[in-house]
Amino acid sequence: MPPPNSAPAELPPLAAAGDLGAILERLQALSPKPFHFSLGRVQRLLAALGHPERRAPPVVHVAGTNGKGSTCAFLRAIGEAAGFSVHVTTSPHLIHVRERFRLAGRLVDDAVLAATLAEIEAVNAGAPITALEALAACAYLLFSRAPADLCVVEVGRGGRLDATNVVEAPACAVITSLSLDHQEFLGDTLERIAWEKAGVMKPGRPCVTGAHPPGAAAVLERRAAQAGARLLVHGRDWRIAPHGRGLRYQDAAGTLDLPPPALLGAHQVDNAGLAVAALRASGLGVPDAGWQGLSRAEWPARLQRLEGRLARRLPPDFELWLDGGHNPGAGAALARQLEAWSDRPVYLVIGMKQTRYAASFLTPLLAGAVGLWAVAEPAQHLALAVDAIIAASGARARAGPDIAGALAQVARLAPGRVLVCGSLYLASEVLKMDGREPR
Repeated sequence: MPPPNSAPAELPPLAAAGDLGAILERLQALSPKPFHFSLGRVQRLLAALGHPERRAPPVVHVAGTNGKGSTCAFLRAIGEAAGFSVHVTTSPHLIHVRERFRLAGRLVDDAVLAATLAEIEAVNAGAPITALEALAACAYLLFSRAPADLCVVEVGRGGRLDATNVVEAPACAVITSLSLDHQEFLGDTLERIAWEKAGVMKPGRPCVTGAHPPGAAAVLERRAAQAGARLLVHGRDWRIAPHGRGLRYQDAAGTLDLPPPALLGAHQVDNAGLAVAALRASGLGVPDAGWQGLSRAEWPARLQRLEGRLARRLPPDFELWLDGGHNPGAGAALARQLEAWSDRPVYLVIGMKQTRYAASFLTPLLAGAVGLWAVAEPAQHLALAVDAIIAASGARARAGPDIAGALAQVARLAPGRVLVCGSLYLASEVLKMDGREPR
């Protein structure tokens, strides 16, 4: 591995930014049918590209069900506050595909991204590949060509066979909280899901994880022993909890008094702890000033207050919030936030992806909401029908039937907080309506 600040390799000639969508469509058309998970396709492509994943700066690899994006945001914020140059790749994007790639603190330029994907398309030469695999290869190619001190890499789906899982010796792996999600690919029990997520563990490398139900925790312990990875578990090897106006973190290396995390929600305390534990275990040597980054982290659609065009459809004494949570674990976390918001009425606007776990997401939320509206936006990918959401709520919800209609109904009620949640696909549409630009 070259030193972090070595000179970047020469970039390919720039393609027109307008080519980006066409390139992605052509790559998507190469997806094998029937689809099957495999690392073989992306490994072949990376080999043809000269193994850029081996030339990337040190990688912290983040898997899990809930909290991956927030943990990545904390990792980036700490790294940047420490003076590190940080690359980040996350999944999915909400507004524009370039959100997936942050190079040394800035989103990749459209033309650079188009040129890099065009190079990948040419090297792939029409072989079977999925768009997610091509995007993972793109991340490593971009990372190998720009100097940095740290790469934060979010797993797209699962772990064991995810296209990002090609780094042989990451600085640290992370497994965030687990919940039922993507059951058709990962299994329908927490134990099976834990087994898949544990595929990011690597021999001799640390893996930081949170507290999990006993069955899932036992799977992670067993998989760590099989892989020869050093598992660092919340509550045993490290601890974090509110303390005064901030947080207190403890592990074998000592105690840190930390600022409060910028991201809202009690669950963000654990995500902040995962980021701190991962960087402590990675051996990158974060100076004390770096931990202040917890108070500067930003991550869209995670209990995000909206104040743009969409928010202005409500009277000024209302608040509009957005969260992309959509599975049972996210429902439980949001329910705790509704309890913290007991000072004002809370109105829920729910739009979900087609899933058999809609009721499991909704049930914890029912007690904390004054009213619920089911919505489906016309452009929302794989939207669950409004009638199905109403049924999953036990007929508590009423039809929006879209965001505009739901907000118009809420605006006639007592001032309070409106939380739009249930799907990252819905969150994408809401951010566009509110006038949010990628940043």
